[in-house]
Amino acid sequence: MMSKNQATKPGLMALKPGPGQFKLIESGAPELYRDFFPYSEIPRVNFDGHLPAMIPAEEPIITDTTFRDGQQARPPYTVEQIVTIYKFLARLSGPSGLIRKSEFFVFNQKDRQAVDACRDLDLPFPLITAWIRAVSEDLKIVKEMKLSETGILTSISDYHIYLKLGLNRRRACDKYLGLIMEALSYGIAPRCHFEDVTRADIYGMCVPFAQQIKRLSELSKIPIVIRLCDTLGFGVTYPGAALPRSIPKLVRALIDEAGFEGKDLEWHGHNDFHKGFVNATTAWLYGLGAINGSLLGFGERTGNTPIEGLLIEHAALWGKTPGVDYTAITELAKYFEAELNVRIPPNYPLVGRDFNSTSAGIHADGLLKNEEIYNIFDTRKILNKAPTISINDKSGAAGLAHWLNQRLQTTSGEVLDKRHPAVIKMNRAIQKEYENGRVTSMSARELERLARHFLPDKFESQFDHLRYKARELVHDLILEIIKDPIIRSMDPKKQEKLMEKWVTTIPYIQFMYVTDKKGLKTTRNVTSVKEKKRFSGQQDVGSNLSDRVWFVKPMEDGQIHVTDFYTSRFTQALCITVSGPITNDQNEIVGVLGLDIRFDYLANIEAENLETPEVDDL
Repeated sequence: MMSKNQATKPGLMALKPGPGQFKLIESGAPELYRDFFPYSEIPRVNFDGHLPAMIPAEEPIITDTTFRDGQQARPPYTVEQIVTIYKFLARLSGPSGLIRKSEFFVFNQKDRQAVDACRDLDLPFPLITAWIRAVSEDLKIVKEMKLSETGILTSISDYHIYLKLGLNRRRACDKYLGLIMEALSYGIAPRCHFEDVTRADIYGMCVPFAQQIKRLSELSKIPIVIRLCDTLGFGVTYPGAALPRSIPKLVRALIDEAGFEGKDLEWHGHNDFHKGFVNATTAWLYGLGAINGSLLGFGERTGNTPIEGLLIEHAALWGKTPGVDYTAITELAKYFEAELNVRIPPNYPLVGRDFNSTSAGIHADGLLKNEEIYNIFDTRKILNKAPTISINDKSGAAGLAHWLNQRLQTTSGEVLDKRHPAVIKMNRAIQKEYENGRVTSMSARELERLARHFLPDKFESQFDHLRYKARELVHDLILEIIKDPIIRSMDPKKQEKLMEKWVTTIPYIQFMYVTDKKGLKTTRNVTSVKEKKRFSGQQDVGSNLSDRVWFVKPMEDGQIHVTDFYTSRFTQALCITVSGPITNDQNEIVGVLGLDIRFDYLANIEAENLETPEVDDL
């Protein structure tokens, strides 16, 4: 642990480099590498012909960002959902900690409740760590929570240092080093996130900064990890590619020149150019110890490296890890779809509903004879996901019943027989398709539409599905609105003016309104100009709406709430209300914002997404 005096020593980057030390290069102007990144054109890959040696990591592991970067790409998880997902991560970690760490936000009360709830499970892995911005106030939260490690945002490219932070390299490094030393003085292990590293000056900024970090680690005897963040997915694996885009050269520079051991390096990549997965595993092969990913690849923009894929690739490169429960991959995918309403593309590798389903008739024939012909490995044994066959005119009622039982996961007492009336009717509808000239297999989507028609009691109701659609559609929008300073001001005139812009811009909002914390309506029903006549005389400012469920729920739990469908008393149309709490600067709830959405708009969206054969005349 470093002393307070050491932690406050300024200007460390101004110290004279020692033997073998690289000097920070301060050019006075940002280095934007226009020969790589012309911006008005597609980024280029340049080559220098040098081929670094491939020296694989000695102990390759995985770290998790499902609750940090992964949560930035979707509606936030509840505490209960985080606990459930964390348990899945523990099963996938195994007793040796293949998934070694998981990082959490710690900024608000819900974040901290989630951390405490996961710590209370007392599971050995993954270890719980934090992530903070490069500010002392955030670090104090980590100290108060008694967490042993935190990520610190240390943006490393001139794009971020000059254009975002308004600093130069030396000032940025001194700022980062000051916070790193403060963390060390608390006994907290820093994890330095080299943001945008694939657009950074590797030998003029990254290596000299990393060497100073290494010196602090040696002085304090606390291990410091550097996470290499390929923020925009610019990294490439091509032999002979030049820095800063070459992943092999980047990893070896931190090991061979900066003096870091591979076990103290992490890779965090994004998938902007469809290279996210291969970039990550290549970093392993050149000596980097940990790949940071998220479940199902959730992450900002194009997403992170999917952990489920990393687990399989790790087994391919180094063999299966004892104690890792690979069947949890299939279970967590089902949980995300059933409980979180996440729509995993059917053909998504390893977890998609149809990833090991063959659709071509000749392939289906081969699979029936020997599944190894068209299945990537024994998915039934390893993932608890049996291979499936798509349905065509040769499948018959028996094949169709088999498909339905797999899809519905029927138990022994619920198995659908080929003689079931619904199976017979559904098979007739399929045969009619082929009689009318169809030559391709029925897709899972088409079969599901038919199954919903003939076996409605076996599926989630369309109303429930559309409630989820409403939440998915407006969750991020209402979060943005309730955080707006004008909405938080609770000034009705200013709020109404802003809400008029929203209802004019967003077609599915019927109208918006605000109540105070007592449930008294403080604004009129704000609607678009063309709809104003329909709501004339229905402003009801001052009405007591404290008994409405859309008001009660956000006041109780501080979360976004979606109601059941109901008939609007103003328009007689079927509607749904989405509401959220309005808070002041002390995070106290001072009001509730409501949005009413028309059912017909949601239904039209869903109809466009479910274009399948008509069954009304069958």
